Amino acid sequence: MVPFFKELFDYGHHYNRELLKLFLKQPEKTSEKSIQLFNHMLNAHQIWNNRIQPNRPTHGVWQMNELHALEEILEANFNETLAILDSKDLDLNQVITYKTSKGDSFQNTIRDILFHVINHTTYHRAQIATEFKNNGLEPLVSDYIFYKR
Repeated sequence: MVPFFKELFDYGHHYNRELLKLFLKQPEKTSEKSIQLFNHMLNAHQIWNNRIQPNRPTHGVWQMNELHALEEILEANFNETLAILDSKDLDLNQVITYKTSKGDSFQNTIRDILFHVINHTTYHRAQIATEFKNNGLEPLVSDYIFYKR
């Protein structure tokens, strides 16, 4: 299961980097909503990593980061997730207790949390693709099967 998670995170990371390149290439055509969604994806990924392996203060769920800082956040998230997956003590069935940004307490397995991060990111990349189309930009094709070809 760990190799498959690594493959899925590689896939997501690849397309997140490509998306960031598009933002930086045509910032004047990139909608504010696209930038908000991308920030949210990165912030949420960092928050979930920190719930599994607390090691640094987290960003706010909808915090806006400077465009030039997004690459560093993207890389840090990816590397932290890989470190979690490479941990000798990793048990994907381990239950993590955490609090949401609203203060509600929940429990989920590490496996479910990692899958949520992948799914959450894919969902918001699709929203960004729609934003691109609505703003006259060619949307990034980020389907998993295209990545595997």
